Amino acid sequence: MRIALNASILRAPRTGIGQYVAELAGALGEVDGLELELFDGWDWGGELPAAPLQGYSKLSGLAKRVLPNAYRLRRAVQQRRFDRGARQLRPTLYHEPSLWPFEFDGPMVMTLHDLAHVHFPETLPTDRLREIERQIDGGLARASKVMVDSQFIANEVTHHYGISADRLVVAPLGHSGRFRPRSVEQLGVALESHGLQPRQYLLCIGTLEPRKNLQLAIDGYLALPEALRRRYPLLIAGMPGWRHAQLQDSLQRALSSGQVRLLGYQRDDALAELLAGARLLLFPSLYEGFGLPVLEAMASGTPVVLSRRAALPEVAGGAGVYIDPEDVQGCASALRHLLEDDAYWQVCRSAGLARAQEFSWTRCAQITATTYRELVGS
Repeated sequence: MRIALNASILRAPRTGIGQYVAELAGALGEVDGLELELFDGWDWGGELPAAPLQGYSKLSGLAKRVLPNAYRLRRAVQQRRFDRGARQLRPTLYHEPSLWPFEFDGPMVMTLHDLAHVHFPETLPTDRLREIERQIDGGLARASKVMVDSQFIANEVTHHYGISADRLVVAPLGHSGRFRPRSVEQLGVALESHGLQPRQYLLCIGTLEPRKNLQLAIDGYLALPEALRRRYPLLIAGMPGWRHAQLQDSLQRALSSGQVRLLGYQRDDALAELLAGARLLLFPSLYEGFGLPVLEAMASGTPVVLSRRAALPEVAGGAGVYIDPEDVQGCASALRHLLEDDAYWQVCRSAGLARAQEFSWTRCAQITATTYRELVGS
């Protein structure tokens, strides 16, 4: 069975959906009877790109500023390239991992990771939001099956878009082998460039945008006693997001203390090392369709303080340390407990490691492949 998979998002630095495409493609490659054809937005091939296109973010931003209707223009060009390859390769089925699929004459599977465009439209550029709203209804109507990362999102898709349960498939995400526990000796060199010691810092991962609730992370951290903040700096890893300037005033004040550090975007291996070395991951997001960093932290042996919101309890289960994402003092209390109580920290670490074993990219690929076979009747 020949499967066309849109991998064009891998031209950009990898965030959540990019990780999904890369890891799913790798796991599907191990499934007997499947042949993947990857479309990178311009060409077709069987191999994932080794790295993002150099300068992609700057070029993309420039195009949007200079060209009117840049999204539509790019999409029209990509559709022509997609059609040309599809005619030659004749895929049995097409899988679109993002919000608007290409036109395709055959069965189509679409993955809808979340409804952030519905709940948090202010976190998206206006032109992108407009294009999502223009495309998504038609894409969902054309999809033979709609895959989601969690039951929470399945329920939302049914409620908001009226998609029947028999068209929805829940395929929970997995964690890569690079997210694993590491000894102090293994972490020493990896953390050296940041001036860090293993288990002597807190980590927060997320694009700098309101939905990630980094304001609470900063305020909760700053509510800790001074002695704890001197011992455990807070590191924030993530790219600037749309309207991230809203965070700038408070963020700048926190940065000036020297106890909060902004790391920017971290590549896969560096992020895995940071996660394995952290005392804890603070993930106070207001809305997630899954919450991949939570799973990756647990697989690394790092306890997680997280919001009891959206799909996050589906991922962390009983292993998470939950907080109200609007309660600064509650956040500070949860952090302090994990920082000061080593026995409690060990219990949370063990629970997270056990919980992480319930998720894998192999399982995600098996569910996905079963969906493909059901659609083509083989």
